[in-house]
Amino acid sequence: QVQLVQSGGGSVQSGGSLRLSCTASGLENAKYSFAWFRQVQGMEREGVAFIDSYDNVIYGPAVKGRFTVSLEKEKSILWLEMNSLNRDDTAIYYCAAEKTTARVPVGYAWLSLPQTYDFWGQGTQVTVSS
Repeated sequence: QVQLVQSGGGSVQSGGSLRLSCTASGLENAKYSFAWFRQVQGMEREGVAFIDSYDNVIYGPAVKGRFTVSLEKEKSILWLEMNSLNRDDTAIYYCAAEKTTARVPVGYAWLSLPQTYDFWGQGTQVTVSS
Protein backbone atom coordinates (compact mmCIF):
# COMPACT_ATOMS: atom_id res chain seq x y z
CA GLN A 1 0.00 0.00 0.00
CA VAL A 2 1.37 3.39 -1.00
CA GLN A 3 1.68 5.88 1.81
CA LEU A 4 2.54 9.56 1.48
CA VAL A 5 3.85 11.37 4.53
CA GLN A 6 4.19 15.14 4.40
CA SER A 7 6.39 17.51 6.36
CA GLY A 8 7.17 21.21 6.29
CA GLY A 9 4.78 24.11 6.05
CA GLY A 10 3.91 26.51 8.85
CA SER A 11 3.54 30.27 9.02
CA VAL A 12 5.43 32.93 7.10
CA GLN A 13 5.06 36.60 6.27
CA SER A 14 4.07 37.77 2.83
CA GLY A 15 7.01 37.62 0.45
CA GLY A 16 8.62 34.76 2.36
CA SER A 17 9.40 31.18 1.40
CA LEU A 18 8.54 27.71 2.63
CA ARG A 19 9.35 24.19 1.54
CA LEU A 20 7.16 21.13 1.72
CA SER A 21 8.20 17.51 1.39
CA CYS A 22 6.25 14.35 0.73
CA THR A 23 7.91 10.97 1.29
CA ALA A 24 6.39 8.04 -0.52
CA SER A 25 6.62 4.43 0.61
CA GLY A 26 5.20 1.21 -0.79
CA LEU A 27 5.66 2.30 -4.40
CA GLU A 28 5.48 -0.57 -6.85
CA ASN A 29 7.64 -1.05 -9.89
CA ALA A 30 5.22 1.02 -11.97
CA LYS A 31 4.71 4.50 -13.38
CA TYR A 32 3.45 7.24 -11.12
CA SER A 33 2.42 10.83 -11.52
CA PHE A 34 2.80 13.13 -8.53
CA ALA A 35 1.13 16.37 -7.59
CA TRP A 36 0.64 19.06 -5.01
CA PHE A 37 -2.86 20.38 -4.35
CA ARG A 38 -4.14 22.93 -1.90
CA GLN A 39 -7.49 23.56 -0.35
CA VAL A 40 -9.11 26.42 1.51
CA GLN A 41 -12.05 25.53 3.74
CA GLY A 42 -15.26 25.65 1.76
CA MET A 43 -13.46 25.69 -1.58
CA GLU A 44 -12.58 22.99 -4.08
CA ARG A 45 -9.15 21.40 -4.03
CA GLU A 46 -6.86 23.31 -6.40
CA GLY A 47 -3.99 21.80 -8.36
CA VAL A 48 -0.68 23.53 -7.70
CA ALA A 49 2.11 21.56 -9.37
CA PHE A 50 2.47 18.26 -11.17
CA ILE A 51 5.15 15.83 -12.32
CA ASP A 52 3.80 13.28 -14.75
CA SER A 53 5.13 9.77 -15.34
CA TYR A 54 7.32 11.13 -18.15
CA ASP A 55 8.93 13.67 -15.77
CA ASN A 56 7.12 16.59 -17.37
CA VAL A 57 6.56 19.42 -14.88
CA ILE A 58 3.43 21.55 -15.02
CA TYR A 59 2.28 24.36 -12.73
CA GLY A 60 -1.10 25.77 -11.94
CA PRO A 61 -1.54 29.35 -13.17
CA ALA A 62 -1.72 30.82 -9.66
CA VAL A 63 1.77 29.64 -8.71
CA LYS A 64 3.70 29.55 -11.97
CA GLY A 65 6.99 31.39 -11.61
CA ARG A 66 6.89 31.28 -7.81
CA PHE A 67 6.71 27.59 -6.90
CA THR A 68 9.06 24.78 -7.90
CA VAL A 69 8.21 21.10 -7.73
CA SER A 70 10.85 18.38 -7.86
CA LEU A 71 11.10 14.65 -7.34
CA GLU A 72 14.01 12.79 -5.78
CA LYS A 73 13.37 9.42 -7.33
CA GLU A 74 16.10 7.60 -5.40
CA LYS A 75 14.57 8.64 -2.07
CA SER A 76 10.94 8.80 -3.30
CA ILE A 77 10.60 12.36 -2.00
CA LEU A 78 8.45 14.98 -3.66
CA TRP A 79 9.34 18.59 -2.88
CA LEU A 80 7.52 21.88 -3.24
CA GLU A 81 9.60 25.03 -2.92
CA MET A 82 7.32 28.05 -2.46
CA ASN A 83 8.67 31.57 -2.94
CA SER A 84 7.12 35.03 -2.98
CA LEU A 85 4.26 33.76 -0.88
CA ASN A 86 1.17 35.91 -0.44
CA ARG A 87 -2.02 35.63 1.58
CA ASP A 88 -3.81 33.89 -1.30
CA ASP A 89 -1.42 30.96 -0.85
CA THR A 90 -2.80 30.25 2.62
CA ALA A 91 -4.32 26.77 2.51
CA ILE A 92 -3.87 23.16 3.50
CA TYR A 93 -1.44 21.58 1.04
CA TYR A 94 -1.68 17.95 0.00
CA CYS A 95 0.62 15.75 -2.02
CA ALA A 96 -0.86 13.07 -4.22
CA ALA A 97 0.21 10.13 -6.37
CA GLU A 98 -1.40 8.34 -9.27
CA LYS A 99 -0.38 4.89 -10.44
CA THR A 100 -0.68 5.25 -14.18
CA THR A 101 -0.49 3.16 -17.30
CA ALA A 102 -0.52 6.19 -19.61
CA ARG A 103 1.38 5.57 -22.82
CA VAL A 104 1.73 9.28 -23.58
CA PRO A 105 1.94 12.42 -21.41
CA VAL A 106 -1.57 13.23 -20.23
CA GLY A 107 -1.35 16.99 -19.73
CA TYR A 108 -2.74 19.56 -17.31
CA ALA A 109 -6.40 18.80 -17.87
CA TRP A 110 -5.98 15.29 -16.45
CA LEU A 111 -3.31 15.99 -13.89
CA SER A 112 -5.24 18.88 -12.32
CA LEU A 113 -8.25 16.72 -11.39
CA PRO A 114 -8.19 15.54 -7.77
CA GLN A 115 -10.05 12.38 -8.76
CA THR A 116 -7.07 11.37 -10.94
CA TYR A 117 -5.07 10.45 -7.84
CA ASP A 118 -5.11 7.22 -5.91
CA PHE A 119 -3.08 8.20 -2.86
CA TRP A 120 -2.95 11.32 -0.72
CA GLY A 121 -0.76 12.76 1.99
CA GLN A 122 -2.19 13.86 5.31
CA GLY A 123 -2.12 17.57 4.48
CA THR A 124 -0.10 20.37 6.00
CA GLN A 125 -1.14 23.92 6.82
CA VAL A 126 0.56 26.88 5.15
CA THR A 127 -0.36 30.30 6.51
CA VAL A 128 0.86 33.54 4.98
CA SER A 129 0.31 36.76 6.89
CA SER A 130 0.71 40.31 5.66
